[in-house]
Amino acid sequence: MNSHVKSDGTVGKAMDVLDAVAGFGRPVRFSELLEHSPHPKATLYRFLQTLTHQRLLAYAPETQTYHLGLRLVQLAHTAWGQSSLAPLAAPMVEALADEVGETVHLAQIDNGQVIFVDKRRASPMFETLAQPGRVAPAFCTGVGKAILAFMSEERRDRALQQQAFLAYTPHTHTSSDSLLTELDQIARDGVAFDREEHQLGIISIAAPILGKSDRVIGALSIATSTTQNTLEDLTAFRPALLRSCAHVRQVAQDWQFPAHP
Repeated sequence: MNSHVKSDGTVGKAMDVLDAVAGFGRPVRFSELLEHSPHPKATLYRFLQTLTHQRLLAYAPETQTYHLGLRLVQLAHTAWGQSSLAPLAAPMVEALADEVGETVHLAQIDNGQVIFVDKRRASPMFETLAQPGRVAPAFCTGVGKAILAFMSEERRDRALQQQAFLAYTPHTHTSSDSLLTELDQIARDGVAFDREEHQLGIISIAAPILGKSDRVIGALSIATSTTQNTLEDLTAFRPALLRSCAHVRQVAQDWQFPAHP
């Protein structure tokens, strides 16, 4: 939930309310929203009415609850086609998962966080936290570190300032100093490893996807369970991973990726 009002004017405040409804993960009553809202009762109600009229929210009279509206689905579908690598990369993601017999993730970065935009689960033996549409920290994921390592210095500095460096596992980087040392190594090697840094029992090898002028626009990873493979085993997937990233780069040359980091 948002605990403060952002300084983006009326639109920003309305988006905060929309985020608050989404944050509950279920239909929510006005009283629940008011309890966590920085807005006065009348202001909150006005925002809810406006968002409902615009079909960004929907109101169910029988339960007196608000939930996300269908217009968001329409907008998300459009954004998926315009801002996501997923439609272009889908054949390569599927082919890579079939080739290695492991789970493959496709991710991009936004405001210092990685967004998983596609996933092919080849093995039913384990599940990863990463799901299409889910956001995860860049500093402790294979795809995140692969992207950070190939960013320009300016973009990387901005992204690092947005990392919380929480210790998700005993293997997580908890400072930018240790992470930067690894990022330098990743830039030399061309691949990154997730050493159970975000989820215990899950490891991965990841590589960046580069666009025009070698600007990093995303990353692919091959994830597996420590009960099935070791980090050394993952290195065998490196050639297939790099080939797939190069293939995605080729088909994405004319893709207009977002200008922000």
